[in-house]
Amino acid sequence: QVQLVESGGGSVQAGGSLRLSCAASGSISSINKMGWYRQAPGKQRELVADITIGGSPNYSDSVKGRFTISRDNAKNTVNLQMNSLKPEDTAVYYCTALQYGTGVRYWGKGTLVTVSA
Repeated sequence: QVQLVESGGGSVQAGGSLRLSCAASGSISSINKMGWYRQAPGKQRELVADITIGGSPNYSDSVKGRFTISRDNAKNTVNLQMNSLKPEDTAVYYCTALQYGTGVRYWGKGTLVTVSA
């Protein structure tokens, strides 16, 4: 089992920045990719960005160039630096971890990001 706890959500005006952090605990050695998904009201959950254990990032087109994902394997954390935020970035952001081999995906409880125009 892997437990994920997010922090850093909040409210910001358009053009502002926020930094999300996620701390993982439990069966850390079983984790391959870590990342962030988001779900806006009335919409499906979507990938924002993820990063391999080796540090290779992957971004959705909607955040490319504005968001940066980073990972600290020693501290078992993954961070998401969000710059140039837009109202359409408003959503609950979920930290996620993908387990080697089994493909089991773990989720945090989510943190709300609200961007006002």
